[in-house]
Amino acid sequence: MSFLGKLRERMFRSSSKLDESLDALVTAEPGSADAAPDATPPVADSTPYPAPAPAVKPASDAPKASILARLTGRDDAPRRVLDDAMIEELEDLLVQADLGVDTALKVTANIASSRFGRRVTTAEIKSALANEIARIMDPVARPMPIYPKRPQVVLVVGVNGAGKTTTIGKLASQFRAAGKSVIIAAGDTFRAAAVEQLQVWGDRAGVPVMTAPEGSDPASLAFDALTRAQSEGTDLLMIDTAGRLQNRADLMEELAKIVRVIRKKDETAPHNTLLVLDATTGQNALNQVDVFRQMADVTGLIMTKLDGTARGGVLVALADRFGLPIHAIGVGEQIDDLSPFDPADFAAALTGSDRV
Repeated sequence: MSFLGKLRERMFRSSSKLDESLDALVTAEPGSADAAPDATPPVADSTPYPAPAPAVKPASDAPKASILARLTGRDDAPRRVLDDAMIEELEDLLVQADLGVDTALKVTANIASSRFGRRVTTAEIKSALANEIARIMDPVARPMPIYPKRPQVVLVVGVNGAGKTTTIGKLASQFRAAGKSVIIAAGDTFRAAAVEQLQVWGDRAGVPVMTAPEGSDPASLAFDALTRAQSEGTDLLMIDTAGRLQNRADLMEELAKIVRVIRKKDETAPHNTLLVLDATTGQNALNQVDVFRQMADVTGLIMTKLDGTARGGVLVALADRFGLPIHAIGVGEQIDDLSPFDPADFAAALTGSDRV
């Protein structure tokens, strides 16, 4: 199955997913379900024709294309006038999908700018919405840069439970499959489970995982790992970190110390600082980006667990607000469930539209 197929199948499984809400939005206008499109193509500044009264049909009788529709190539899809009321409802749907108020207002304004007053179908709204989302996200869809310098130091940050260790394991496995040598440093020395999980991924990928006794200084482990990576000519060193935001001051100092220590051996390190975010946290992901940008020089984002939420629109809000590169997204636990971020695929899966 393609990754787009996985997005469609897994991304937003709940009954509140956006594409179903958009279907209901258009058919909410009385009479629109059976209203044929106007014989004259509508224009943006035209006065919309009133919808005819609906014909009474049995619930099981699906609408059929009229003779005129078949002759002209048009369809009898439900239509609704894109007016102020519909725009407000669309804004509400986008806010509920976690795009955030500012981004929702921007998206709906752009959609309305060329369609206000027209009678539109669900497919037209979904297509317009997908295009707007893809337009916002195109500039930030960038793979993690790979540099010729060895070792390339990748610092991975994020709150506990966001999926850092799994993401590191998947990335390490994928880099290894691409012919890169990798070392993992299990720098979250306060969580034995995180260390064990990295060791499992390391064994699976054939990648060494450096560990230290529980409660050890993470900066010391990072220094030792960089020393080894330099001596062995390793392509990538990936350093896991703690994510205890309840001890924000301690965490900030811990991350700062790791950076200070590894720069004693390489003043350009870290070369990438990846922030891993959990999609199920919704708008709280925005707060996490704010916090970690204060604590570390975040260079890119990876969003996990998009298979566990119907409100993945927060990724659109992140792109619109911060403009940070989005390197990859995850929709499951398997190695191929982490994939480079594709705006068109994401927009199509989010809105339930065809790929834009």
